[in-house]
Amino acid sequence: MKITKLTSVVLVTAALTATVLSGVAFADDKGHDHAKADSMKGMAMADADMTNAEVRKVDKDAKKITLKHEAIKSLDMPGMTMVFQVKDAKLLDKAQAGDKIKFKVISEGGAYVVTDIQPAK
Repeated sequence: MKITKLTSVVLVTAALTATVLSGVAFADDKGHDHAKADSMKGMAMADADMTNAEVRKVDKDAKKITLKHEAIKSLDMPGMTMVFQVKDAKLLDKAQAGDKIKFKVISEGGAYVVTDIQPAK
């Protein structure tokens, strides 16, 4: 029987998948509080999505905010000052020029849209 390169790759992938899955199935709990760990992991991930910024201008009528922000890792964007649209105009009630904030931004329809604003801690 002749084994092709593709067949070899498929067999190795299947073997690795089976090994990983069997390790997950037999993981030892030892009484860990998984709910608490998952909650903390979720908070860390949510915080990782947030970017530090200083509010330069708020335009409630246009639903826009100008921010001097640090690098936005999720968008691979360096730090700069720029204008963002906001998903919900009520978010702008949380900020005024000069405030230090954390914000979350997504790329939506070719525009960068702020979906969350929190005071910086």
